[in-house]
Amino acid sequence: MRHHDLVVLGAGSGNAVIDDRFAALDVAVVEEGPFGGTCLNRGCIPSKMLAHTADVMDTVREAGRFDVDATPGGLRWPQVHDRVFGRVDRQAREGEQGRRDSGFVTVHRGRARFTGERTLVVETGRGEERITADQVVVAVGSRPVVPPSVRDSALPYETSDTIMRRRIPPRHLAVLGGGYIAAELAHVFHAAGSRITVIEKQDTLLAPQDESVSRAYTRHARSVFDVRTGVELTRLEGEPGRLRLRLDDGSAVEADTLLVVVGRTPNSDTVEADRAGIELHEDGRIVVDAQQRTTAPGVYALGDVCTPVPLKHVANREAQVVAHNLLHPDDPVATDHGAVPAAVFTRPQIAQVGRTEQECRDGGLGYATATRRYSDVAYGWALEDTTGFCKVIADPGTRRLLGAHILGPQASTLIQPLVIAMSLGIDVPTLARTPYWIHPALTEVVVNALLDLDL
Repeated sequence: MRHHDLVVLGAGSGNAVIDDRFAALDVAVVEEGPFGGTCLNRGCIPSKMLAHTADVMDTVREAGRFDVDATPGGLRWPQVHDRVFGRVDRQAREGEQGRRDSGFVTVHRGRARFTGERTLVVETGRGEERITADQVVVAVGSRPVVPPSVRDSALPYETSDTIMRRRIPPRHLAVLGGGYIAAELAHVFHAAGSRITVIEKQDTLLAPQDESVSRAYTRHARSVFDVRTGVELTRLEGEPGRLRLRLDDGSAVEADTLLVVVGRTPNSDTVEADRAGIELHEDGRIVVDAQQRTTAPGVYALGDVCTPVPLKHVANREAQVVAHNLLHPDDPVATDHGAVPAAVFTRPQIAQVGRTEQECRDGGLGYATATRRYSDVAYGWALEDTTGFCKVIADPGTRRLLGAHILGPQASTLIQPLVIAMSLGIDVPTLARTPYWIHPALTEVVVNALLDLDL
């Protein structure tokens, strides 16, 4: 039995908890996979490196719109694969080695599970290690959901955890799911030369987005992919490399590869959190308070295993809160999940913060909206953009933003002034009229939308 002052389960955002302030403690990190977690190894970082590569491919394809003669020779997927994963794999190795070299961190390789209060067993390739700790941080993330119609078929399928590591792109990729991961990976593999069919049970793709964005993205996707909405998979048939997806409208899709992206589920069950006295939500997320404390004494949780907002930048913020509270238990701080922005790195890019219009309407809120199109501003002309827009939603009483939604190039960057305004309580007139906004930068689409609000 090995005892530590602090044990961190998971080397993704959990690893960010530990810095030199903990050097006087005996700290352990337990991880069964590569360091860096989902984000570095099979999530946001490689997917965005691939998405930017896809953007470059599409830019070349569309060069004629700018009177430039350019013909794409094709995307060299094996070389792209090696460039992207050569870098992230190196980062994962260096991250682990850095912990081993720290002098105060022990790395336990394997899967941990609780056997009691702050007592764990780590299943390694050599057997079991039993460890205890004064304090534990649970940061084991989440995993893809696979519906029974796929899981019980005994046929091969891919998830977001696996598909980016393929050495050869699919010929025809069927994407089950219409959320943000589906949108990004469809964009990537379309650029790589795959034919794409998207299957989504909702009537639009990206349904949780603002209705204006969801409708606009669905229209765009239909112009690029084979999109089937309002249908569900009932049965997966065929054989490896020749799959047949039976849908509940009586139609079928034939493809060589199936990508399942219908959601994710927290990994609280893999660590048997309930055996440590840790309470769970109905969806499996660990219950935490504003200070990231679980219902078990001395146990904290952060990231996808507990958060209501499963985004990497949220997990990183929660890691900062946990680190502070571990070191300063008498002066704890709380996590603020207000005004959390999110982006979808597809084409066109999408970003959002705050409420959607349908949420305002369904909640009975008084609100005003304004929309400016990229084509209304000079840099939109430079981009020859005909589809992009910025939509802002505000409270006429307080004149503060309730939400903002951008579809088009640079959306993930353009959203940030609106995030700052919502976070700091800056009202719309102050934001629009006090700072200078560069002309003719694309930020003019943001300020003009703000100025159009009838407040």
